[in-house]
Amino acid sequence: MLQATPLTEGWILRHSDSTVDELPAVVPGCVHTDLLAAGVIPDPFLGRNETEVAWVGRRDWTYETDLGLMNGHEQTDLVFDGLDTVAEILLDGRLLGRTRNMHRSYRFDVTGMSGRLAVRFVSAYAEAEAVRGKLGERPAAYAEPYQYLRKMACSFGWDWGPTLVTAGIWRPVRLERWSTARIARVRPLVTVEQGVGVVELAVDVERARVEAPLTVEATVGGERVRASVDGAQGVVRLEVPRARLWWPRGYGEQPLYDVELTLLHEGRPLDVWRRRVGFRTVELDRSADAHGTGFTLVVNGERLFARGVNWIPDDVFPSRITRERYRERLGQAAGAGVDLVRIWGGGIYESEDFYDACDELGLLVWQDFPFACAAYPEEQPLRGEVEAEARENVVRLMPHPSLVLWNGNNENLWGFRDWGWEARLAGDSWGEGYYLGVLPRVVAELDPTRPYTAGSPWSGSWEHHPNDPAHGTHHSWEVWNREDYAEYRGEVPRFVAEFGWQAPPSYATLARALPGEALAADSPGMLHHQKADDGNGKLRRGLERHFAFPEGDFDRWHYLMQVNQARAVAAGIEHWRSHWPVCAGTVVWQLNDCWPVTSWAAIDGDGREKPLYHELRRLYADRLLTLRGRALAVVNQTAEEWAGAVRLRRMSVEGTVIGEVDVEFRAGRRAVAEVSVPRELDPVGPKEFLVADADGLRAVHFPVADREIPYPQPEFDVAVAPGAVTVTARTLVRDLLLQADRLDPAARADRGLVTLLPGERVTIGVSGWKTPDPDAARSALYCLEPSR
Repeated sequence: MLQATPLTEGWILRHSDSTVDELPAVVPGCVHTDLLAAGVIPDPFLGRNETEVAWVGRRDWTYETDLGLMNGHEQTDLVFDGLDTVAEILLDGRLLGRTRNMHRSYRFDVTGMSGRLAVRFVSAYAEAEAVRGKLGERPAAYAEPYQYLRKMACSFGWDWGPTLVTAGIWRPVRLERWSTARIARVRPLVTVEQGVGVVELAVDVERARVEAPLTVEATVGGERVRASVDGAQGVVRLEVPRARLWWPRGYGEQPLYDVELTLLHEGRPLDVWRRRVGFRTVELDRSADAHGTGFTLVVNGERLFARGVNWIPDDVFPSRITRERYRERLGQAAGAGVDLVRIWGGGIYESEDFYDACDELGLLVWQDFPFACAAYPEEQPLRGEVEAEARENVVRLMPHPSLVLWNGNNENLWGFRDWGWEARLAGDSWGEGYYLGVLPRVVAELDPTRPYTAGSPWSGSWEHHPNDPAHGTHHSWEVWNREDYAEYRGEVPRFVAEFGWQAPPSYATLARALPGEALAADSPGMLHHQKADDGNGKLRRGLERHFAFPEGDFDRWHYLMQVNQARAVAAGIEHWRSHWPVCAGTVVWQLNDCWPVTSWAAIDGDGREKPLYHELRRLYADRLLTLRGRALAVVNQTAEEWAGAVRLRRMSVEGTVIGEVDVEFRAGRRAVAEVSVPRELDPVGPKEFLVADADGLRAVHFPVADREIPYPQPEFDVAVAPGAVTVTARTLVRDLLLQADRLDPAARADRGLVTLLPGERVTIGVSGWKTPDPDAARSALYCLEPSR
């Protein structure tokens, strides 16, 4: 039987040009984390330390350990699940091989060998610059040379991430000892045919003995099938009658079936492959219609409005991300009503832990191939690496029912058309051959059970502009970059795959990341942890369209930026959800951060939930009310009809009810209904607003910008009990927010922004607060006040 021995002990790290300065190394890991653990470098996440450790990415590094002689089997392989990135592997001075791709695994025959194992990493900068010198310049969104090697692009920095160019054995390494034969690859095709779950396993084997007769035996759902292996390949087909379907969260359950395949020689097991699968069908409806070209995911025949978030690597050092951390972060996504997570193309193919969690939580996964915001050369040495990594990762991820879409790239087709690339390239390759050639061919050959799209955004062909909102996927970045978020309401894209608005991280996150700094919007640390081009300028201009800018008041600035972020995202999602089925999804940029930074994230770099996170819980709930002018949209994403009455009230900011009426509504299953607002309830002037209430849900509409509204001085009472803070309003209290982390860095609140009418109360659950106190609670409560 194949035996696997992890190689985790005894590793050291040193400069490639030195025999001294050896440091203990953790494998899996990376150079930065080892240097950090040894006290050689400061924490690059704190203050402006990032700049002090830039030298690390420019050095060559060597990992070493002793490899003992392994006996008792015919063959011994040294297996690396991931090497970051350009390395040569030597055993006792003998070259085993070279690598140049972070996104692949590697296997070397070390049968009968022993001695000192060395993995020598060349600086990623050196490799990228050498490839650029050979193939020529290619344009990109950033000056760093990330498009010249197959490495996580955001290691080189992004508009939300630090420049920390890593190297190391970033995924597990082990010795595998085996005899006769081993399972080299299993490609599972999982489908549903007339209610029967079908698993077809295409098996590749590697032989040590060519003549040995081999069979494979597979089991799933109580079914068992055996087949012979012809040469190096075999196929096993299993059928599971009455298979239970796997559904996205909110649409049904997520039953998973254990699949086991055993390779046998004369009845004796040689190797075993185990995975979990789920039975479901997935289609992508890109039909043309009166509105353009659609982009609607269909799972088990059910058409979905995708409630999505974009995912970036959760740490700039991915080897630090544990199974538990994946579960926590993806659990937060599910808790916000998210049902789709897009793995963005400037990162990585995630670990099995990520996809396992999505399988169990019912989170659909949209998987980008790792290409982002650059023209990528198509010549060697890159072309062969791209196809090899695609083949490996497509097959690796195929068992996961959560994976529903392969996407060729992020913004590169758009960049070619709109960002001046075409003229600069002057006919040089730039990646089109990957997105429209290599990748769709690999997916069609290996994984025909899932749809492929060439890019995001992409209109489906060059007949339309790549970012045409009427065709396919759309990225909405004019808002944020140049326009007010009210402009979201000016169009109805078919599928919004990126849009968002920035806000700073939580107060406690800033206090930890910027120790000793007097916090201000433009303090040195705050500016260093703002990576977007003119980020603070865009934040200010975006705020001043709605609020008076709080000069010199950091706490007020911090609160208002959180409010504006939540308002901006709400403006988009409410509008686009109300236009289902023309618009079939929104994917917010972004769920998470990889370090403490001002960004578009809903969850900051310390894992704290911003007010935007709690707003997503409202926006992505199965049922939603949204007011748009003299119409109320009643959005029902449940499987049952939603019928009832909505109470509409025209009110003054002083709390007077000027007009009131109950209007009946009926929204079909997974449908949107529209309720007309009587003309007499139209708010008049800056002192009036409209409130809609139904079944515990509320929508509020103010006809003018907040800076024009004469809000009363907010008055409210505060009561504290273990685990709860209750606020009772005596006036209109708009966008009340308890910043629990100001009470205790470990404290969390269970809700974000809430608007209270006079006499209403809200109880906010608070965890992690050891010394509840009403005065402290009041000091951590913020709300809108009369313009100053």
